Amino acid sequence: MFEKEVYIKRRAVLRDKMEHGIALFLGNVESPFNYKSNTYKFRQDSNFLYYFGLDIPGFAGVMDFDSGKEIIFGNDVDIDDIIWMGVQPSVADLAAGCGVMETHPLGKLEEFISAAKRKGRVVHYLPPYRGETIMTLASLLGENPLAMESKASDSLKRSVIAMRSIKEDIEIAEIEDAVAIAYDMHVTAMKMCEPGVREQEIYGRLEGISLSAGAGVSFPIILSMNGQTLHNHDHSGILEEGRFMVVDAGAETNRHYASDITRTTPVGRRFNTMQREIYEIVLKANIEAIKATRPGASNRDTHILASKVLATGLKDIGLMRGDVDEAVMAGAHALFMPHGIGHMLGLDVHDMEGLGENLVGYDEKVKRSDQFGLAFLRFALQYQPGHVFTIEPGIYFIPELIDMWSAEKKLSEFIDYDMARKYLPIGGVRIEDNVLITADGHKVLGKPIPKSIEEIENLR
Repeated sequence: MFEKEVYIKRRAVLRDKMEHGIALFLGNVESPFNYKSNTYKFRQDSNFLYYFGLDIPGFAGVMDFDSGKEIIFGNDVDIDDIIWMGVQPSVADLAAGCGVMETHPLGKLEEFISAAKRKGRVVHYLPPYRGETIMTLASLLGENPLAMESKASDSLKRSVIAMRSIKEDIEIAEIEDAVAIAYDMHVTAMKMCEPGVREQEIYGRLEGISLSAGAGVSFPIILSMNGQTLHNHDHSGILEEGRFMVVDAGAETNRHYASDITRTTPVGRRFNTMQREIYEIVLKANIEAIKATRPGASNRDTHILASKVLATGLKDIGLMRGDVDEAVMAGAHALFMPHGIGHMLGLDVHDMEGLGENLVGYDEKVKRSDQFGLAFLRFALQYQPGHVFTIEPGIYFIPELIDMWSAEKKLSEFIDYDMARKYLPIGGVRIEDNVLITADGHKVLGKPIPKSIEEIENLR
């Protein structure tokens, strides 16, 4: 946890944003993976962490926006718990650590919510994403479980997003610590990237680093020679000379702030000619996009800029043709980069996505495109100081997508499909960094992780 004043201040800001009613924040509970007492590694709900900081299962927090009252509901341990877990702090002591002075047993929560509903009070809650949370909320509120997500409080979602979107200095420091862990993960992967090495061996080493230095990975590690599959979680391959290995991996700190870094490394000691061509295009897009980030610029503009850099580079080596601006406007480049330039980052690796991607990344003026590729841009708004997000351009050679577009002769005035097929052995290349918007520009967070061809070859 941070100091209790952090949580007191956050809740005070939230009270100022909300007009009336009660906010119910359910913390997560233990989740079994094959029988009840054998559970997955616990991960607390990010919004509960943000406002209450208690990284323990089985708690709920309530904020009364009319009276200012705050309550933690949770159970003290009994002798059976002590036998297995040792002596634990009392609920009262834990609540005091985040500045909440009133506590009740968890069993009293239903009585509290029922009393509020009888008085006609509004009970605000955020969209649930776990089955057990959905069922608990439905039971407490007397609602159909299938309706729980749609009935989540719009005003609470918007208020939380407004707060969590702008990172405090202590949060930025945590993210930099998460990038420091990712540095060790990625440099280790680069050094291990030799022909004959099993992907699973590298994957296991990286997850071990994340657990030894923090709370583990911030998302399941993507590590594969088949980088054309954007979220490839298969690690069964054996590295082959002449292929690329894409590693998209990040860590959580012990306070659960995330990093999200991607590096692409040639298997063996050197980039071959074809690898060098594609890698340099992606690297230029990464660098130019980062340079363009500043307050007032928009992430949509950064995405378009990176897309034009990619299209220009692909045109230079014969994979695209025609006017670059027209090609990007038509979406031809999306054959090679069918995703957005990046997403917000914080307590969640896709920060606040569970509250509604369009609420986080779009507004009444900025609407999501329906064009292939651009439609997958998660965040399109103007940058503000305190925003933290990823910049992650890539080029991918997806055989099935190339075959489908080619058969349709889709945008063939901009794409040389025969040339594209010659680059299928590349698979995919992605380069990703974590960026903070400052008052007058930007900062790439953390110790620089090798990404130039010279740096990678020297490391290898």
